[in-house]
Amino acid sequence: MLQNEKKQSFIELGKFLSQFSENDCKKHNNVLCNDLFFDDFIKLIHLSQSHNGWYTPEQVFFSIQSWANALTEENLNKWLSAYSFDSVKESKNVALILAGNIPLVGFHDFLSVLITGHNVLVKTSSNDQHLLPFLAKYLIAINPDFANKITFVEGKLENFDAVIATGSNNTARYFEYYFKDKPSIIRKSRNSIAVLNGKETKEQLIALGEDIFRYFGLGCRNVSKLFVPEGYKFDAFFEAIFEYQDVIHYEKYANNYDYNKAVFLMSNFKLLDNGFLTLKEDTSHASPISSVFYETYNNIEDLKQRLQAENEQIQCIVSDNMIENSILFGKTQTPDLWDYADNIDTISFLLIT
Repeated sequence: MLQNEKKQSFIELGKFLSQFSENDCKKHNNVLCNDLFFDDFIKLIHLSQSHNGWYTPEQVFFSIQSWANALTEENLNKWLSAYSFDSVKESKNVALILAGNIPLVGFHDFLSVLITGHNVLVKTSSNDQHLLPFLAKYLIAINPDFANKITFVEGKLENFDAVIATGSNNTARYFEYYFKDKPSIIRKSRNSIAVLNGKETKEQLIALGEDIFRYFGLGCRNVSKLFVPEGYKFDAFFEAIFEYQDVIHYEKYANNYDYNKAVFLMSNFKLLDNGFLTLKEDTSHASPISSVFYETYNNIEDLKQRLQAENEQIQCIVSDNMIENSILFGKTQTPDLWDYADNIDTISFLLIT
């Protein structure tokens, strides 16, 4: 399959996904195989919550729209122009062990393997077993050559040349041992943080709420920790994120809020609380669902050095250009194709595998 054929297939997939949004699903005449897939995909979106209670239609639609926005000809060209694909002389079998914390969380790895000309063996998470296989069927329908390049594996992974595996810090140790003889990318637990200076606008703080609450805070790109200047008053922060108050009406989130708040209070921790989010002063980056940790700083240069030392624990940093390569407020869950998880260039890895 020629590189341009593969790229065009994903552009067509992007067009297909662009039809589905929370407010309006509109069937377009120029989308390939729509009669076969459009109605079934709507059904799957609304069934997703029965497969995984965190996959509400709102969250699934958001993920779909994010990928629709990413899979454009302009974005794919910009992403792939940085690489030479001449080094891929033969297709290898690349195994993917996917997480299931947010909808389609493993799609970027899936895309990367196929776009570099390799074959993909996918072991989905038990929490996300339906969305990616559906999109794979769509790709095969518009380009049958993908049929021999995509395999979903239910049992033991076998006959693979390289692996990309995502899991917790505990499972990462198992992966590193089990796959020690194979080229691999092993992803561990990471969290995202925000660095505030106290001068943020209300609009920026509202956008920060998107970084905190999107996917109920389950993603590694969700902000779970704030660094604020000494003496920082959280009034403006709480006022801004009040827009997200409806999150407490979702039972699974509310149960986590009640439980984690009770645990903190029984341990006599001091909390700031607005009825749907708790703030706790803590040195850890990883906060539980419905809670955000925070620390104060008095010297931004010292903080930059600390964050650099803790780089392997951090997925991304949100700030108003206070930290080098930081992300704007509200943008953590809409990464570009060239924003790699753990800052590991997946395409470069696959090109030399």
